[in-house]
Amino acid sequence: MAQAVAVPSLFDKLGGQPAIEAVVTEFYKRVLADDELKGFFDKTDMDKQRRHQTQFISMALGGPNQYIGRSMKAAHANSAINENHFNLVVSHLVEALMSFNISQSDIDQVIAKVGPLKDDIVNG
Repeated sequence: MAQAVAVPSLFDKLGGQPAIEAVVTEFYKRVLADDELKGFFDKTDMDKQRRHQTQFISMALGGPNQYIGRSMKAAHANSAINENHFNLVVSHLVEALMSFNISQSDIDQVIAKVGPLKDDIVNG
């Protein structure tokens, strides 16, 4: 009988915690350079934000569940984020992933994990 081969999580496939941290850092460089998005972070502790985002994305991609932040709905409830803002954020995430030579297939999987959060984030 053939043994089942363990399939690595997307978290592991992308390089684990160090890779996710690097992508999140690049992602926020892009977001904070975007005139339509940077205002959302004027009063945000960006070190804390990057840590929370790294924890959240790590968990979403099959890594360890270290995320202890608020739900996406609660975290974005008073932000007046519209669909265009959400799409800009997704495009910056895609560009950040591409900058690390992540395959399109893996990028598609990442977006499939975070895309469904749109209804919890868009409220404006």
